[in-house]
Amino acid sequence: MQLNMLPNWGKNRADLSGIQDRAGTRIMANKTLLKLAIPLALQGQRLDKVLTVLLAEQMPAFSRARLQALIEDGHVSLSGKVVSSGSRKVRSGESYHVKLPPPESAVPKAQKMALKVVFEDKDLLVIDKPPGMVVHPAPGNRDQTLVNALLAHCGKSLSGIGGVMRPGIVHRLDKDTSGLMVVAKNDLAHQGLTKQFADRSLSRIYQALVWGHPVPKVGSIEASIGRHPRDRKKMAVIGKGRSALTYYKVIKILDETSLVECTLATGRTHQIRVHLAHRKYPVVGDTVYGGQKPKIFPRQALHAMELKFQHPRTGKTMRFTSALPKDMAALLRNLESGKK
Repeated sequence: MQLNMLPNWGKNRADLSGIQDRAGTRIMANKTLLKLAIPLALQGQRLDKVLTVLLAEQMPAFSRARLQALIEDGHVSLSGKVVSSGSRKVRSGESYHVKLPPPESAVPKAQKMALKVVFEDKDLLVIDKPPGMVVHPAPGNRDQTLVNALLAHCGKSLSGIGGVMRPGIVHRLDKDTSGLMVVAKNDLAHQGLTKQFADRSLSRIYQALVWGHPVPKVGSIEASIGRHPRDRKKMAVIGKGRSALTYYKVIKILDETSLVECTLATGRTHQIRVHLAHRKYPVVGDTVYGGQKPKIFPRQALHAMELKFQHPRTGKTMRFTSALPKDMAALLRNLESGKK
């Protein structure tokens, strides 16, 4: 039975008895815990789809993405055992418990954290992000992010984006990627920087330590990127993905690795990591795209070393550079001396 053919089982809590009688579904609600019995009509469907449909009857705004996050965070159980896969097929009569964590504020809190500010004026600031810092609050990282730190740092100088007092994050760096980011403090800067990203006039250059010796030493990688067909947390080179182009040049050849400079012509998620791995030169330390390469570094050895753009108010060319962070510099020295 297709999910879009399901009967209407009630729109509010007054209909709970109807759900139990007509669909074999029982919901016990005490604000934080729900018990859902699978009806025969849904047997054989994916767990995440089925539970989303059953929950959405009582909470219309409940999304499949939220349900998947609850599964990943260990909030769904069957017979007292945590269920870790949303793709498992359900059976009629199974009873699942879904624990709903208390709602969290949608507004990030200002938190004082060390920030390396390279440049700041009334419109924007450029920061040198350390490895290990998440940019946006998200499940698993609700605080201690760059956004939390920026709210505390900017204070009253933040006029907001779209009428909301928040920093304008116009591009991101992965948690374990270090280096330069530009952040808007008002609508003018946000719109101006976003336009430069869109028309590719804003320049971003990275340095990466990769396995192998890229051939040719100077070239480009043009391959569309989209969600991995089997692992939705990963990106991959796929025919129906979004166009992506990376320019690269080898700076230094070492024994088994190379220091490579990469310039982004587009800005797809994980673009440099995916493109280099696609060419069989994965980034050292990349546990997602590095395959079976030795783990000689605790994070991906990738650093945003240069950022260039036009100031959205003055039109002045702004160029900033950042040296390799201490951990990558030490890794490079070890590789140059033959150590791992």
